[in-house]
Amino acid sequence: MSKTFSKWYDFFMIPLEQGKFKKIRRQLLKEATGKVLELGSGTGINFPLYDGVEVTAIEPSAHMIERSEPRKSASKVPVELIQAGAEKLPFADDTFDSVVATLVYCTIPDAEKAFAEMKRVCKNNGKILMFEHVRMRQPFLARLQERLTPYWGNICDGCRLDRDTVRLARESGLTIVQIKEYYKGLFIAMILRNVKS
Repeated sequence: MSKTFSKWYDFFMIPLEQGKFKKIRRQLLKEATGKVLELGSGTGINFPLYDGVEVTAIEPSAHMIERSEPRKSASKVPVELIQAGAEKLPFADDTFDSVVATLVYCTIPDAEKAFAEMKRVCKNNGKILMFEHVRMRQPFLARLQERLTPYWGNICDGCRLDRDTVRLARESGLTIVQIKEYYKGLFIAMILRNVKS
């Protein structure tokens, strides 16, 4: 991730983060328990919202990690930051009680592999909490997302507007407990269970 993108990320997200997004994040993160893994922690926007948990956060961009340090320092809970990608997590199987991914799956190059890794490190019956923008169900809007994705990705560090994260979650074998839609289905918050056979 470029230093320029990481520098301006928070600025461009302010209108959303100070409004609806903060409420969505806060409600979702109330579900996190025990040892928590956060994927793609970015500038640490979630760090102040955790309570009563222990957080390990991974982020592939050194620039984003640097920008997240103030929020890490201000967090009410311990946060360990590790530079790593979601497709190859540096943790043993069944390490975490909860896994959190917020506005990150759109930029992961191999989303299927990331789902497999998330399942591997999450304990049996553990929670996976996701807040993402997704491919819309309305056919015209979905096609529009497809057409805009190459241009949008060039501007926004590979972000895919048309990623079907809900389908990927189902295909990964996770149990969907709850889905809430926002902005006519452009954004979703999901609570999933990692039920291992």
